[in-house]
Amino acid sequence: GADGDFVTAPEISSLFSRCLAAQCAEVLATLGAGDILELGAGSGIMAADVLAELRDLGRLPGRYLILEVSADLRERQRETLAAKVPDLVDRVTWLDAAPAPFVGVILANEVLDALPVQRFRIRGGDVNTLGVSWQLGRLDWSEIRAERSLEKTVRSIELTLGASLPDGYTSEVNQRLAPWLQTLAQSLERGVMLFIDYGLPRAQYYRDERMAGTLLCHYRHRFHDDPFVFPGLQDIGAWVDFSAVAHCAVDAGLTVAGFTTQAHFLIGTGIDRLLAGLADREIESRLQVARQVMVLTLPGEMGERFKVLGLARDYDQPLCGFSVRDLAGSL
Repeated sequence: GADGDFVTAPEISSLFSRCLAAQCAEVLATLGAGDILELGAGSGIMAADVLAELRDLGRLPGRYLILEVSADLRERQRETLAAKVPDLVDRVTWLDAAPAPFVGVILANEVLDALPVQRFRIRGGDVNTLGVSWQLGRLDWSEIRAERSLEKTVRSIELTLGASLPDGYTSEVNQRLAPWLQTLAQSLERGVMLFIDYGLPRAQYYRDERMAGTLLCHYRHRFHDDPFVFPGLQDIGAWVDFSAVAHCAVDAGLTVAGFTTQAHFLIGTGIDRLLAGLADREIESRLQVARQVMVLTLPGEMGERFKVLGLARDYDQPLCGFSVRDLAGSL
């Protein structure tokens, strides 16, 4: 939020969540019934706006589940929901673990980038792991020879790329991704998962221009790549290798239902229709909404940096969010 370190798409404009709700409504209609599970609901604004839109569409889920481990955030989410959709709070349940069996839609906005990663560096053709040490009175990176599992992962990436990474190349991998997705996949009996995050397919992720990796830190709405500044106070994340997510998902028994940019997903789920519905607003209000939509959709803003990945189990209907442009072939 405005008082924190960064702002997410649901806080920029309710149109983002309303578009997500349109995709949820399509899936729930096809399933006949189902729930929605949101992973890490932040301030609760997305949950409130999704529920409000689904109510207006006449397609409320049986339950809206929130998997949230932070007691502080749970309380903030309750306050937000009580303020925005007091009549729907009773539909919301907070969980400590993924439910099983689950039928419906799983939503994860800016969750993948927050998962732990391991940093590596190519040194003389070898794969080193980057750890943290205390040197000359400050925290700093320290290189040691990578364990076999990390070396195997990096070599697998090079095999996929068809070339060795150059000397000095530094980047990240998420070795916990497979078991994490396996747990979610075991929970999903039938339905769709939607992951929205900043990231790239593998062929673009490990290009030479990203020699220093993708680690990104946010502190009071300023971003940089030094995780040792204000340790414990700043947000630290890494770009998502969506090819890795897709491959792990397939190994877990899921299918790739679509992959596209955030801009194309929002267009496919009707953001233009929602904008047209605001035509009777005062001009200042319309201009404000137009600016919000530009942030969500323009290539230089969130439109292309953020991607949407759809995963499914026992669900073979096309998803409207990927109807404009599906980039799944790039994975």
